[in-house]
Amino acid sequence: MSRTDNRVSDAQSVPLTYQRAPDCPFDPAPEIVRRRAEDPIARFLLPSGDSAWLVTRHADVRAVLSDPRFSSVPPPDSLLRPPDPDGPADAPPIPPGMFVGMDPPGHTRLRRMVTGEFTVKRMDRLRPRIEHIVAEHLDAMARAGGPVDLMKVFALPIPSLVICELLGVPYRDRDDFQRRSRMAVEVDVRHEDGMANFMEMHEYMAGLVAAQRADPGDDLLGMLVREHGDDITDEELIGLTNMLLSAGHETTANVLAIGTLLLIRHPDQAAVIRERPEVVEHAVEEMLRYLSVVPSTLVRTALADVTIDGTTIPAGEHVMVSLQSANRDGARYPDADRFDLAHDPELHVAFGHGIHHCLGRPLARMELQVAFPALLRRFPTLRLAVPFEDIQFRPNAAAYSLESLPVTW
Repeated sequence: MSRTDNRVSDAQSVPLTYQRAPDCPFDPAPEIVRRRAEDPIARFLLPSGDSAWLVTRHADVRAVLSDPRFSSVPPPDSLLRPPDPDGPADAPPIPPGMFVGMDPPGHTRLRRMVTGEFTVKRMDRLRPRIEHIVAEHLDAMARAGGPVDLMKVFALPIPSLVICELLGVPYRDRDDFQRRSRMAVEVDVRHEDGMANFMEMHEYMAGLVAAQRADPGDDLLGMLVREHGDDITDEELIGLTNMLLSAGHETTANVLAIGTLLLIRHPDQAAVIRERPEVVEHAVEEMLRYLSVVPSTLVRTALADVTIDGTTIPAGEHVMVSLQSANRDGARYPDADRFDLAHDPELHVAFGHGIHHCLGRPLARMELQVAFPALLRRFPTLRLAVPFEDIQFRPNAAAYSLESLPVTW
């Protein structure tokens, strides 16, 4: 028999799904762990005071993400802000082209245009270039000598250069788009700053789109103009390319940085990756499962009454799924709160699930599979240059990340 649960938790300054354990920043917040055990599908309060449903178990998360009765069109962004009667109006809706916030058929049409560029076979062709980029940055680290900020010299520039080459974005502009991308995932940024950042992103990409319309290159943006130019508008090209540019480096950079910190804290596991190339693919999957640097999907909305494992979510109500909780669900992964390369991380949801699963996951996997063993072999004594307690995590970001990562060797 289905039930509708009307309980709500205390309001949070940031959405509960973005929070981590205070005593171990690799772990989900204790409240999320409690909910997974006691209230796996239950209401909670968003910063606005509106209620939403939080889904925390692995099986239920996959059920929500694969159910077309949950719309991915985002609700007003004011849901994620504390109420302010004198504050500004909502930000504009997600721009055309950003299919992460769209439902079929619009989502399907745009995603199909770029899917072929992100197949495993296509990514294999990039491997030599990725290996070269990684080696260049390791050489630069060695020349500079420690200590260095691994975020600045390794984690951020490598995926930035790769996605710039793939999309056709000048690498000289990387600092600006890194800054804009980081601000775009902050959940407590001032409204006016967020709007200014949005306009900067739009105007920058509009210039690139105009240049590609005039003279399409051999990169992904040029391909879209050549092969789909009559079927895609400039506004869609701007939104789509901005989405790929931001997603293509921000999350991978965060995994590189936090994953390195994790390996420094687990030298036995780091040694396995360094010494046994055959385990690298598996090791990356376990790291993705354990870290879940994107802790939650966008807010979704029920288009009809939907019952998930006996709990009915009424039509029109909002849902957030906790990817980090699903990936730590002991019912799916025994000893889930321990990072161990002996684990089986199959079916983890670090890249999401369903029609919105991460398009760029083959590229991200390849970058991680190349970068981690190369870093560990080049600097086998890699260690923190500051106490672990001094590492600054960014607490209010929709993507789990660090301010910096000082290391030496």
